[in-house]
Amino acid sequence: MTARPAASAARDRSGDFDAGLSRAREAAVRGRYGEARAVLAAIEELAWDDAHALRRLAEYHGHMNRPVEAERCCARAVDLAPDDGRARYDLAAASIALGRIDAAEAHFDRVIADNPHDWDAWANRSTLRRATLERNHVVALEDALAAAGGDAEARIALGHALAKELEDLGDHDRAFAVLKAAADARRARLSYRVADDVDTMAAIASAFSAARLRDAPPPSAGPGPIFVLGLPRSGTTLVDRILSSHSKVASLGEIQDFALALIEGAGQAQGKADLIRRSAAMDHAALGRAYRTRIAERDPGAPFAIDKTPLNFLYIGLIALALPDARIVHVRRGAMDGCYAMYKTLFRMGYPFSYDLGDLAAYRIAYERLMAHWRGALPGRMVEIDYEALIADQEGESRRLVAACGLDWEEACLDFHRNPTPVATASAVQVRAPIHDRSVGLWRRYETGLVPLADALGKAGIAL
Repeated sequence: MTARPAASAARDRSGDFDAGLSRAREAAVRGRYGEARAVLAAIEELAWDDAHALRRLAEYHGHMNRPVEAERCCARAVDLAPDDGRARYDLAAASIALGRIDAAEAHFDRVIADNPHDWDAWANRSTLRRATLERNHVVALEDALAAAGGDAEARIALGHALAKELEDLGDHDRAFAVLKAAADARRARLSYRVADDVDTMAAIASAFSAARLRDAPPPSAGPGPIFVLGLPRSGTTLVDRILSSHSKVASLGEIQDFALALIEGAGQAQGKADLIRRSAAMDHAALGRAYRTRIAERDPGAPFAIDKTPLNFLYIGLIALALPDARIVHVRRGAMDGCYAMYKTLFRMGYPFSYDLGDLAAYRIAYERLMAHWRGALPGRMVEIDYEALIADQEGESRRLVAACGLDWEEACLDFHRNPTPVATASAVQVRAPIHDRSVGLWRRYETGLVPLADALGKAGIAL
């Protein structure tokens, strides 16, 4: 049985679990993470014999990037209700973040055995290890797809899982056909216009012009936040793990604190365009103070704290204005490999542009234009790391990265795969293994299917 947590001085006197969750939610939204942690600790005692309440509590811990606490609550919920598939699924997810891959696989096996229609469990199980001829789920996935008929959620989840395993086995033609069907099904269920994101990036570049950014304070050499940013699946998690293996650096994971501090400081905005205008005119020093307060509440425990939120590339101008002590690490990946890596990933949330080759091309082109703008407007302000260069010269690029962040070299940065701290991204399994080059140039295995993407990028002058 899971050990009961120690009694807390912050016990929720009201005895009202729902009210406690509401207080924790409000505190977290306001960046009062210490208060939120205290409330969650108190109501955990109240929920200790209620599997459903523990699952809800674990969800909150997960939102706050606290997988240790989430795993504890899920494990207790499974102790109380061994047949509760959702509790076991959530326990598997927490186990992945903590690097307990064998345990996660066993939990997913049990979830699927008990409920073969838990499509997400199928999808997540296939991400846990590289499929081999001796150990794979291809036949089971094909059978499940056939049995699911017209169920769109099944086609999406099972299709992504099957495509991944077929790719592992080298059956690239079948893999791409299955993947495209799954991605098309996912895209059909989304209300999304890539043009909106393209327009937003253009508006950001206009609002934060080179002339406007001449007012940015000079960079400071002292400890501060490290923003690791770029497109998803570009290598940001790898860079995060290299840096957070340093004794003076802690990773906060993918957090929303900069965006939340911005929204709070800019005031009530009428849509994205108004928020961009407000953000250019706001008190940027106050924004920096609000962000520092928020991340201090997360208690990083090290002088340098990594904010590894990929889409913070949208805010580079604001970061430069608000946080002179920030390091900005932009991780780049070749256009075709990067876009294909996004295309084949079933994201739990976000990145709606990743399921259609036309959307991917448009988004990548807009991103390239925005990053070119930041380079011109803020010369020398970013550290840029190319994924392919890091794979080819791990030590040389790692040393350059660490030095650029103002840190002395530590050999532990080369052994990033031994880093025991939690990681909760799509790369959670990959970054617990040493660097390899299997993904470099992988897109060429699918060159025929990716012609629309290559053509669009090439016409925009982007090297493939």
